[in-house]
Amino acid sequence: MKQFLQGIKDGSPIGIGYFSVSFTFGLAAVSSGLTWWESLLVSMLNLTSAGQFAGITVMASAGAYLEMAVSQFVINLRYALMSISLSQKVDRQFGTGKKMVLGFANTDEIFAVAMSREGEVGSRYFGGLAALPYLGWTVGTLAGAVCGNILPKQVSDALGLAIYGMFIAIVVPVMKKDGRVLKMVLLAVALSCCIYYVPAFQGISQGFAIIICAVAASAVGAFCFPIEEEGQGKEGQEGI
Repeated sequence: MKQFLQGIKDGSPIGIGYFSVSFTFGLAAVSSGLTWWESLLVSMLNLTSAGQFAGITVMASAGAYLEMAVSQFVINLRYALMSISLSQKVDRQFGTGKKMVLGFANTDEIFAVAMSREGEVGSRYFGGLAALPYLGWTVGTLAGAVCGNILPKQVSDALGLAIYGMFIAIVVPVMKKDGRVLKMVLLAVALSCCIYYVPAFQGISQGFAIIICAVAASAVGAFCFPIEEEGQGKEGQEGI
């Protein structure tokens, strides 16, 4: 129970941030032609802001199933990489069923908090960590869908920026503690700017851009700053 409550505590800021972003999604979904319960169902079965916003765009334009499948695969492919990485940090009691829940509930912010936690990640902690973000995402969608177009456009646009501020608030403390993380974040930012501004890279979609930056920065970090296993250094010195 202590681990679960700690997860609730760590996930509460994410849940608050998700409420504001999903509120905007609810507004956008209703304006695209979805009913309030259809908008809610989308958020209950998915937990991806960029993927859901892209999904309602395809729905509104009466796109083909193939277009929907390809767009979701490209945008959400990074979650597969993050889930594989996070699955290496969980404890032995994290069975297959629990890992399936992890894969569903894994988002950028939840991944960042779980990976920054010292030691292994238990199922109770992860359950508490994902509970409020999921609740905030679904309740926020419902509130936005019910409110419809009541709020001014300026307010809706402002709510859409909340998720970026929340993610920055998660990453910055880790950057302050570890200079290696800071270097890899700056590298990822530089690569992202190159893909966005260099004309030769204009054909790369946003989803692939995120994957390229994340994989490249992670690979450089693993090569330049390898983490030795515990006791490896001491054993090597004793052998010498």
